[in-house]
Amino acid sequence: MDAVWDTIASLTERLDRHSTHRGDMRRVLQILKISEEAGEAAEAVIGAMGQNPRKGFSHTWDDVQAEVCDVITTAMVALQRLTPDARTVFAEHLDRVAKRDLAEGGGR
Repeated sequence: MDAVWDTIASLTERLDRHSTHRGDMRRVLQILKISEEAGEAAEAVIGAMGQNPRKGFSHTWDDVQAEVCDVITTAMVALQRLTPDARTVFAEHLDRVAKRDLAEGGGR
């Protein structure tokens, strides 16, 4: 997983070099970007199911997978922008979720 976070750190640095915004504005825009990407994933699901009468079957489930990957990548960049210790924050959060939801009884 370290290689993944190294890639995310590199992507974040590249995006930061090309951003005209600083600090909080950069973080806010990154959080908004998650919503944009989630909307594209939703659009792909609608297209994969042929539920847009104007467009019909405009996407495939492979398109949906790619859009979900974009959501995940964008969210990881957002976390990296929120904290320089993103990999640890995420690992600890995932551990808490696993202990809560995967414990015997499903956290009940």
